[in-house]
Amino acid sequence: MARERLKTLRDLSLLDITPEVMDLASRILASGKIPRKAAADAAHIAIAAVHGMDFLVTGHCVHIANATNARALALICREQGCECPVICTPEELMGE
Repeated sequence: MARERLKTLRDLSLLDITPEVMDLASRILASGKIPRKAAADAAHIAIAAVHGMDFLVTGHCVHIANATNARALALICREQGCECPVICTPEELMGE
C-alpha cells in the first residue's frame, strides 16, 4: 500500500512557494484562524489557493480541515484574488 502511494507521488509536480503564497499565508496567520505555531498549515492552504488547486486533501482536522474556519479562510483567499480550495479529508473526497 505504501509503495503504491509513493509511486503515485513520484509523478506529481511540486508547487512553488512564491511571494504571493508567503503573503497569503501571512494573512491567514494574521487572521488568527490558524495559530502561528501552525504556520505550515497556513502555508499548505496558501500554496493550494495561489496555485488554483480545486482540493486540498488532508488528514489534519485541527486547523486545516476544520469546518469552523472554512468561511473565513475562503474570504481571506478571495481578498487576495484567489479561491480557497475545497479542504477535506481523504474519506470525504472519496465519499466514504
